[in-house]
Amino acid sequence: MRSLIFNIFFYAATGLYAVVCVLFSLLPGRKMMMMALQRYTRVIRWGMRVIAGINVSVEGRSRVPEGVCILASKHLSFGDGHVIFSVVNDLSFVTGNQLLKIPLLKRILRKMNAIIIDSCGGSDARQEMDDQADLIRDQGRRILIFPEGHLSQIGTYHRYRKGVWHLYDDFKCPVVPIASNLGQRWNQTDWQKHPGSATVEFLEPIAPGLEKDAFMELLQDRIETRSIELLDYKNMGALNPADVGQQRENPAAMASRKKREAEEKTA
Repeated sequence: MRSLIFNIFFYAATGLYAVVCVLFSLLPGRKMMMMALQRYTRVIRWGMRVIAGINVSVEGRSRVPEGVCILASKHLSFGDGHVIFSVVNDLSFVTGNQLLKIPLLKRILRKMNAIIIDSCGGSDARQEMDDQADLIRDQGRRILIFPEGHLSQIGTYHRYRKGVWHLYDDFKCPVVPIASNLGQRWNQTDWQKHPGSATVEFLEPIAPGLEKDAFMELLQDRIETRSIELLDYKNMGALNPADVGQQRENPAAMASRKKREAEEKTA
């Protein structure tokens, strides 16, 4: 029953704030719209706590430096972005182009200068991300990216995409890894919610200057190691212990990868 009530609340609040944000998007600048977006995420966190019984603790917020930086987060839940946006002001983010299919959202994403790419990756997606990111860098803002590119089942991980390294290399700025176990309470887009505590933790920043392979290995190790350490085995919620540490691959991303590999072989 709590899940049902929360889901009704979530979609109702999302629809209401979408209309509010579209109206604010008609005003010059993005300040009012970004304030409304942050207010929306805080309302959703309130609903998570009061209605769904999900009490999310945010740790390590002081590790986020001032000015331009990249936040690279574990992506287990529809709620990840809401939690991070609720505590970081004027945040932009990298998102897949599937969000453009949602009514009203396209205008909001454009107004907030979200970096919209092909979710299946590839060189075209990297170029598009680099081009759009130049504007964010000039504005001195922070960027949120989910390096896996897809929501992961709690306990598992997807192959980390190298787009985060391209941003890191271009921006010459710190990358703050973010670990989470929120998927135990709100797994991916599941209708069923699981009451209990969850943690979203900002980890020690990775300084600029690392080569690609070293950076990718360090980023994945920090995020995955800490995310596994955060798992609650006393109140497992959506967690299947057999999934812990398992790598998965999104079917669409796998098909796109195999297509690219086949084209490279015949080139």
